[in-house]
Amino acid sequence: MTPQGEPLVTLAGVSVALGGQSILTDIDLAIRRGEIVTVVGPNGSGKTTLMRMIIGAVAPTAGRIARAPGLRLSYVPQRLAIDPSLPITAGRFMNLPHRRDPGRVAAALTRAGLGGLGSRPVSALSGGQLQRLLLARAMLSEPDLLILDEGAAGLDQPGVAAYYARVEQLRAETGCAVLMVSHDLQVVMRASDHVICLNGHICCEGTPESVSLSPAYLG
Repeated sequence: MTPQGEPLVTLAGVSVALGGQSILTDIDLAIRRGEIVTVVGPNGSGKTTLMRMIIGAVAPTAGRIARAPGLRLSYVPQRLAIDPSLPITAGRFMNLPHRRDPGRVAAALTRAGLGGLGSRPVSALSGGQLQRLLLARAMLSEPDLLILDEGAAGLDQPGVAAYYARVEQLRAETGCAVLMVSHDLQVVMRASDHVICLNGHICCEGTPESVSLSPAYLG
């Protein structure tokens, strides 16, 4: 296990070009165990490319990525399209693509605030419950790094607050690092330790408070 505070993922001078177009330029970034890092930026700023590069789905065209040995990653997508006619319960969804220990499944659902809902059809879950279900399934693999792609998108204000409170609780309970991707600093501000403002390059970074006052972010 990587010691507390040691970088899990380090990007040094990383650039990405896709189809001859520059997407990211000269990115330096370290994600350490136990911290919540949020990447904010407008649509088209390279947030998704950065996330896919950290996962390993996109290779950098320049620079270097270092990952801690044996690093376990879990990814929670922004949205999950589920056919409402598909007869799948929350508990069965947790067992995809292979069966898990029932005790671990029940514990993960409870930790995500879904205790007792294992027999409920996924199509009957609210938007907030569905996002927490995705969180619960991601945490089954006991990740060192949990990556959330705008996980609270589409939720109302109380739902957003509850979602990020749940993320903070999971970090506190497991010690995992969290990388959150968002377009809005205000909705993730209270849950973040470190914020990176991205727009093809790192415009500014620091605490949520310092970034929210930065001319690079405000501009």
